[in-house]
Amino acid sequence: MVNDPISDFLVRIKNSSAVGARELEMPYSLFKHAVADVLKTAGFIESVSKKGKKEQKTLALTLPEQVRNARSIMGTRISRPSKRVYIKSADIKPVRNGRGLIIVSTPKGVLSGDEARKQNVGGELICKVW
Repeated sequence: MVNDPISDFLVRIKNSSAVGARELEMPYSLFKHAVADVLKTAGFIESVSKKGKKEQKTLALTLPEQVRNARSIMGTRISRPSKRVYIKSADIKPVRNGRGLIIVSTPKGVLSGDEARKQNVGGELICKVW
């Protein structure tokens, strides 16, 4: 059993990109799927799909070619189950001079930092990815 599923999600992506794997699968949850959709929009993931039914659902991810060959995806989990971190829309800053991404869970759903700033909503700071 995993205590922090989002941290496990990020580590699986990081490890897969580091060894050059094209596809990976992990246990499915709606929240992981929402975070994966934000990563797909930003270009860190090529495709996201749900496989299986009921208890056997898995989340299948495909990594793009340039991520597999050039560099591995790095990420840092900010808000953890033991310590929640919240941020206002005015306090959202670029990550790694604009080359990274902040993922925020807002009342309007899981959004990237840029989208949250444009929509003027804050929320729980999930992670930073670069």
